[in-house]
Formats: sequence, structure tokens, C-alpha cells
Amino acid sequence: MKFTKSPEIELSVHDTRLSIQQDNASMHVGTSVWPCSLVLVKFAERWDPLRCAAADNPYKDLLSFTGKRGIELGTGCGAAAMGLYLLGLHDVVLTDIAPVMPALKHNLKRNKAALKKTLKTAQLYWGNEDQLKSMKPPFDFVIAADVVYLEETVAPLIKAMDYLVAENGVVLLGYQLRSPEADEMFWQMCPDFFDVEKIPHEHLHPDYAYEESDIYVFRKKKNT
Repeated sequence: MKFTKSPEIELSVHDTRLSIQQDNASMHVGTSVWPCSLVLVKFAERWDPLRCAAADNPYKDLLSFTGKRGIELGTGCGAAAMGLYLLGLHDVVLTDIAPVMPALKHNLKRNKAALKKTLKTAQLYWGNEDQLKSMKPPFDFVIAADVVYLEETVAPLIKAMDYLVAENGVVLLGYQLRSPEADEMFWQMCPDFFDVEKIPHEHLHPDYAYEESDIYVFRKKKNT
């Protein structure tokens, strides 16, 4: 399910509105805005520690972005990283494969006034060790949304997440089943690398709690 066939997607983050242009006719899935990126941003907005009283916020530590480093894998049009930037993740790099970069850079330029800067981008193929090293890990946050849909990319994705995330960092994953085969492989492999926490559906933003979309938090397994 794509979020909408509309050529433009609007995403409000507190008092700022992002306008993201997508190209559903492209052969590259990264030029479309997929719903989990919006679900992830609106979850973080709902529990923003700067707006939500600590006593009522079970995610005050998880979503504390101030002074942290982040990287988004398969950023596509950039919705998730742009939204999290507006929520305080100011040191973030947006990555994707070469064919998607023009659409990403177009959307960053389109939203420069709202963001008040041009965010950092980098080309990254998950299986390319030199590119992974050039990202200069570790990162406090690895962001990914709607990235599990091809069996052949599952192992490189998981290994990239593991390589990039700090020992005490987290992977924030927006997830929706796209391919039963890729889904099965992904969830078989993940427990070898990460402890997995699923965010209760009732904790998602009520306007973005799509039945088929979920948010997961991955933390590196500790060596015992």
C-alpha cells in the first residue's frame, strides 16, 4: 500500500509543515512516500520529550534526540529524517542508492525554508563496506522505514544496521509487510543481532495508527 497517489504529501511536525513531492510513476520505489515514514515521525512527535510531560511519557529517554547522531537507511524522499530533524535530531545523514538521490535532493531543496538548512545526504548501498565505513559510525539512531521488501537485501540491511548503530544506540524501524519471503527472512535473522521491542499500536499517533504499519525498536544484543 502506498500512502496516496497524490503527487504531493504534506506532513505537519508541530508547527512546521513539510511538503514532499513523490513520483509514483518511477521505476524506483524510493521516489514514492511510503506510509511507515509518516507513522514513525508522528509517533515521535506524539511523545516528543520537549512537549510531553516526563511523568506521562514512556519514551522520554528513547526519543531524546538532542546532541545525538542519526542516519536513515533507504530514506527515499526523505520524509522520516526531515521529520525527526524537526524533532531535534539535528545531526542526521540521509542515505539511499544513486537512482533515488535526485528525488531526495529535490525534496530537501523544496523544504529548505521549513528546515532552515540543507540536510546531509550520502549514497549508500547496504552491502558496500567502503561506503558503510565512510559514514563514520557509530550512530545513536539508525532510522529505517518501509525497507524490507526484497529477499536479497535483507541480510545486507541487517548487517548495515548492526555495523552503523552504537552499542547503546537504537534502530527505529517503521515496518509493514511487503513480501512474505523477505518478511520471514528478516524476522528470522534479526534476533541474532538485536533485541526487538514492538511499540504498542495504541501508542502510535491516533491519526497515523494504520492497522498494517508498526514501529519497532532494535537494540544491539549484549555479549555475555
